[in-house]
Amino acid sequence: MYKDLTNIQMVDLKSQYQRSKTQIDNAISKVIDSTQFINGNEVKSFQSELSTYMGVKHVITCGNGTDALQISMMALGLKYGDEVITPSFTYIATTEVIGLLGLKPVFVDCDPNTFNISVDDIEKLITDKTKAIVPVHLFGQSCDMNKIMHIAKKYNLYVIEDNAQAIGCNYKGFEQIKKTGTIGDIGCTSFFPSKNLGCYGDGGAVMTNDDELANKIRMIANHGQSKKYHHDRIGCNSRLDNIQAAILRVKLKELDDYIFKRRKAADYYDKHLSDIDQLVIPLRSSLSDHVFHQYTLKLDDTINRENLMLYLKQKGIPSMIYYPIPAHKQKMFSNIPAESGKMTNTNWLSSRVISLPMHTELSFEQQDYIINGIKNYLK
Repeated sequence: MYKDLTNIQMVDLKSQYQRSKTQIDNAISKVIDSTQFINGNEVKSFQSELSTYMGVKHVITCGNGTDALQISMMALGLKYGDEVITPSFTYIATTEVIGLLGLKPVFVDCDPNTFNISVDDIEKLITDKTKAIVPVHLFGQSCDMNKIMHIAKKYNLYVIEDNAQAIGCNYKGFEQIKKTGTIGDIGCTSFFPSKNLGCYGDGGAVMTNDDELANKIRMIANHGQSKKYHHDRIGCNSRLDNIQAAILRVKLKELDDYIFKRRKAADYYDKHLSDIDQLVIPLRSSLSDHVFHQYTLKLDDTINRENLMLYLKQKGIPSMIYYPIPAHKQKMFSNIPAESGKMTNTNWLSSRVISLPMHTELSFEQQDYIINGIKNYLK
C-alpha cells in the first residue's frame, strides 16, 4: 500500500500549507513584528489584490461569510417581513441570516443536475413583498445568472450572490465572461479554511461595483461609523484581521493553480466513475467553469448510501453528505414565517448525494484507492 493511502482526507490543509510554508510563515511573522493586527496594511493590500483578481470595483473584508450575507442585506435596507428568494439545498448560513434579520425566506427547489437554484421556479414565487434573490453557486459552479438578472430587472429585485463555494469561477452566459460574485448587486464569499481560497481562521468578504453600497457596507461592518465615534446607522463588528489577510495574500497568488488541481482531480474521478450505472458524476454546465469546491455524486435508489459510506470509512476513505437536511426542513424555520415551492428535487438529492475527497493535494494513487473502494462495494 502506498504510504499516502493511510491518511486520505476530505480536505488536506496540512499538505497544502507545507507547499507554501516559507511564504506563509514569513507573512505571519511580518504582521506580528509590525503589531498591526486590525485594519492594517495587509488587509488593505488584500482587498485591492482581490478586487483586481475578481474584476470588481470594491472588496470589503469582514469576519466570515455569514457576516458578509448579513451585512449585505442590511446595506440594501431590507425590512422586517420582506421576502427573500433562496434555494433550500444549501448550507444553512445562506438562509439563517434571512431569518435573523426578520425577513421571510422563500425557498426554491434546485435543478437536479447542477444542484443550483431552479431558475424556472423563481418567478412563480415572486410576490409584491419580494425584495431580493440570493442565488448560491453551489459546489463550485455558477447559477444561470443571465436568467436570474433578467428576472431581477423585470421585478426590480436585488441580487446577492452567495459565492462562498465558487470563488474564481467564470460565468460565460453574457457576452463578456464575468467572475461569480461580481454579477449581482452584491457578492459574498467566505474564507473558511476548507474553502478554495481559505485562511487559517474565519474570514469573509463583500464585493460590489456600486459606490454607495460599498460605503454602506464599510460602515455597517464597522459599528455603523462614518468616522470615528460618529455612528450613522446600526452596524456590527465584523473584521478580517491582518494575519488572516497576510495568509490570504499568499494563497490568492495560488488560487488559479488550486483550481487547476481540483479540476484535474475531478477529471480523473470522471474518467473512472462515469461508466458506473448506479451513480451520476457532476454535470458541468456550458455556462460556467467548475472550480470543484466539492465533488458530489448522485446515487440511484438501489444504493444504500449509509452502508456505502460505512464501507468506505472502514477502508480509510472519508465521504460527506452536503446536505442531509435541506433548509426548508430545519427546525429553526418552524417558528418563523417561511414559504417554499415544491421541493421534489431538493428532497430527493438530500437523500441521494455523496461527496468524495476533493482538494489540491489529492494524488492519483489516492483517487485510485477511492474509486476502487466504490467499485468493490458495488460488485
